[in-house]
This record gives sequence, structure tokens and C-alpha cells, in this order.
Amino acid sequence: MSEIKVAALQLAFSDDVQENIAAVSELVREAAGKGAKLILPPELFEGHYFCRTQDEGHFTRALPADRHPAVAAMRKLAAELEVYIPTSFFEADGHHHYNSLAMVDDKGEVMGVYRKSHIPDGPGYSEKFYFRPGNTGFKTFQTPYGKVGPAVCWDQWYPETARALMLDGAEILLFPTAIGTEPHDPDLDTSRMWRRAMIGHAVSNVVPVVAANRIGTEHGQRFYGHSFICDERGDMLAEFGAPETGVLTATLDLKQARAHRAAFGFFRDRRPELYGRLAEDI
Repeated sequence: MSEIKVAALQLAFSDDVQENIAAVSELVREAAGKGAKLILPPELFEGHYFCRTQDEGHFTRALPADRHPAVAAMRKLAAELEVYIPTSFFEADGHHHYNSLAMVDDKGEVMGVYRKSHIPDGPGYSEKFYFRPGNTGFKTFQTPYGKVGPAVCWDQWYPETARALMLDGAEILLFPTAIGTEPHDPDLDTSRMWRRAMIGHAVSNVVPVVAANRIGTEHGQRFYGHSFICDERGDMLAEFGAPETGVLTATLDLKQARAHRAAFGFFRDRRPELYGRLAEDI
């Protein structure tokens, strides 16, 4: 298959897990009804974005993939609707905690778990208190439509993330996020930079990008949405602003993208022998 219809979900969340699962499930059904086969919810949709403060009580939210209610719900829904759902969740693995993504296939099985690699630490985004850096490496997942490469939120700022996923064969990049206002600087609006970074990944890797973000205000922190789907040339196929709740869909032609990627020659002309500095600690 050369074409696939993809979807990105955008919505606000309460701090009630079951309520959020129901809201996401409703939009997943809507996306499937529109023909989407790959449906991306936002990051950590199980509740409010709790990393704005350091509170040990939040560790009780973390569960293994096989016991997490958000993963279980998306597995059941994916099997029913025969769709793929990259599912972000707060993972407990023994005494370790990760910001993770379970890749759920169209039979409701977990193809694998990706653990967020880059962990931010700053005002309103104190994730290092909660999450270890991921130990899975960057992972891609083969579907009947093409290979997909998910990376979670802060990972999306790094060109190395996108390139690593591409070198593993990714044909669509997926970025579930939870990002909004900056408590230390009310005048700083990162939404434009956030988009431009991912559009840059699309252009420099000649690959479509799907990004899903939450909206709404949680404890004074406003999440700015602006979810989007762009093609391999960075052109917008579907996009939301800050207030919309709903489903974005677009049809991607992966055969066409492959031809464009080959024609640009970015991978033909790479010089990895010159890039040793990229892997050095400073």
C-alpha cells in the first residue's frame, strides 16, 4: 500500500483517568470513521500534565504497560476499529519510571514500547524528577502501510532524533506532545518554534510528520495546541490553532515521498565519517 490516512487528536484533559480515556476514545472513533488507520493522541493523555511541580504523590500514577488503563483501553479500541494507536503513558518498570509510548497495532497487540529519550527540566516542565532517560533507543514499527517512527515531546526538538528514526527506515514521524506556556517567561510563545522544528525534520528528511498536542489550562499553565500534519515537503495538510478540539486527518502518499526523498539525495550525500563530533560529550 502506498497511501495511508493518518489522524492527530487535539483536546483538553481533566485529571480523571477514565474521563480522559473516554474523551480520547470518542475522537479515535471519529478518526476511524473518517478512514484513518494511524491515529495519534497527545502525550500523557491519562490526566493533567503533572510535571509542572515536584510531588512524590504523582508516582502512584505510573503502571507497567500491561496494567496501564490507557494502554488497555487503546488496545481494545484498536482491535475493534482495526487501527494503529501510538499510546503515550506513564510507565513503571520495577523501581524505574519512564515517559513511554506503547505502539498498539490493528489487532490490539503492543508491538513494542518506546521510552522518551530526552528529558526536560525547567520551570513548569520538571520531568527529570519523574522520568529516567529512555533506555530503548529510537524505535520504528512496521505497519502494512509503511514504517512509523514515534518520539515523545522534548525528543521532537532534536534533529538527531528524526535522523536516527529515518536511518532505521521510518516513513512517517509521529510526535505526541504536551507543551504550552512557559511559567518563567509569560511573553515567550514557543508554539511557532515548536512547529518549525518539526517542519524542519520533514524537510531535511523528506518525510511526513504528524504532531498532536493538548489544549486547555491546567493549574495556570495553558497548553497551546497547534497540532498538525505536514507532508514530506513541509507543506501543511491539516492544522489546528489553540482552541480547537477534534480530529485532523490527511492522506499521505508514501510512495511519492520515497521518490522525493531519493531525488533530493540527502541520504545519498551524507558524510557520517565527518560527524564524530555529534557523538562526543562536551
